[in-house]
Amino acid sequence: MGMTFHHRKLDNALDVIAEADGDAHSFAAGLYVATGSRDESPDINGVSHFLEHMMFKGSSQYTWEDVNRIFDEMGARYNAFTTQESTAYYANVLPEFTARAVEHLAHLLRPAIRPEDFQTEKKVILEEIAMHMDDPGYRIYEALMQEHFTSHPLSHSVLGSPQSIQNLSRDQMAEYFSKQYGAGNTVLAVTGKLDFEQIVSLAEQYCGSWASGTAVRDRAEPRYRPHRKALHDGKLNRQYTMAMVPGPSAQDPRRFAARVLGDVIGDAEGSRLYWALVDNAIAEEADFGFYPHDGCGSFYISLTTDPQRTEQALQITHKELARVRGDLTEEEVQRAKNKIASALVLEGEVPLGRMRAIAGQWVYNKEYRSLEMDMATLLSITADSLRQLMGQFPFEPMTIVTLGP
Repeated sequence: MGMTFHHRKLDNALDVIAEADGDAHSFAAGLYVATGSRDESPDINGVSHFLEHMMFKGSSQYTWEDVNRIFDEMGARYNAFTTQESTAYYANVLPEFTARAVEHLAHLLRPAIRPEDFQTEKKVILEEIAMHMDDPGYRIYEALMQEHFTSHPLSHSVLGSPQSIQNLSRDQMAEYFSKQYGAGNTVLAVTGKLDFEQIVSLAEQYCGSWASGTAVRDRAEPRYRPHRKALHDGKLNRQYTMAMVPGPSAQDPRRFAARVLGDVIGDAEGSRLYWALVDNAIAEEADFGFYPHDGCGSFYISLTTDPQRTEQALQITHKELARVRGDLTEEEVQRAKNKIASALVLEGEVPLGRMRAIAGQWVYNKEYRSLEMDMATLLSITADSLRQLMGQFPFEPMTIVTLGP
């Protein structure tokens, strides 16, 4: 039995999407909200992630103990995450818990934001920021985003800063929630063994009273300039280097070719940077990948080296980026496509993987793409596709940030 897509928009503008699979043995549901750190003003930076935490502190009906107990009683695999552009809450359960899972997710997204819980969780967030600041990889990524996107909202940290979190008030969070968490900015995505009319009925029952909301995203074009910044930390004995250049957006059909190109140049094993840097012991890690965003995108480079080898590794990386434009082969493109195809199929075999795929696609494009559509697009990519992509996105202007002793 094949998969069948369904879509219904409720009167309050909540999108309900489903990919029904009669052969599935589980059910996955997720509420994805198109809001993240790029939708925050600097004075409340970090509120999206903080608010994600507050959802699990309970609603007017449930305490935080109830939230976790109810998920556990269903045997659910559940979690949440926040990015620059979306916040998601999801659960994977057996089909007999469909109604309870949708009800509980709906309650989850209407938090009480109790003042005492707010103050307690603020301490948790500040500890999380401090812990991440001990991670060189996190620090250099944050610095790179700030340097590359400068005044653009994508430069905003997902976690926020100690100062912005410390100064954030409960009322500021409640105001942000009211504006951003409207039904019109949210999608309920469900996959697996399901009855779509039941899902719509549940959505109307538990989400139909939500206000549509007033969320508007700033989609101004980023302004890039080539530059380099060096950060120093005497406690480190390795040098961390990250670089970023413009790439296709999440709406751009070239995003599929960009993913293949990232695998050819910088996959963890068997890529050009692996053979040029890691296999030759010039770098301990060498990665090249692709970040698609709303309205823009980026290719990134990540290197970990001995401080004495940083410049050599960067020079080799630049040479590889120049070389791939002239000697790219169909064989290495096919290898990359095979890796990505395997990952797509393995993820698509379970309802939770498909739920993430269709929800993420809908948040950016209000569009459904089946696994077969993605596979067909992927398999149609050739070396010429990648050469055209590199002509349109020539790895410049480049922002480079280094962190080391």
